[in-house]
Amino acid sequence: MSDQDERRREAIERVKAKRAFGLHLALYIAVNLLLIVVWALTGAGYFWPVWPLLGWGIGLAAHYWITYLQKPITEDDIRREMDRGA
Repeated sequence: MSDQDERRREAIERVKAKRAFGLHLALYIAVNLLLIVVWALTGAGYFWPVWPLLGWGIGLAAHYWITYLQKPITEDDIRREMDRGA
């Protein structure tokens, strides 16, 4: 596989990851809005939707980290790890 092919494959994977995060975010917003509407229509007492908002929000934040902030593995990273294991 040429360097150009490898870079293309990596770019495709990044695009897929960004689209998956966008879908995850859209579902988070839609479902949690629905939960808030249910809460409001059933008396708006104790704000119980906070728990799914926070719980799912932690997962969403982790997904964001992996998609946008985590640096890709480099050859130097691999070499360092191989040296540590030897």
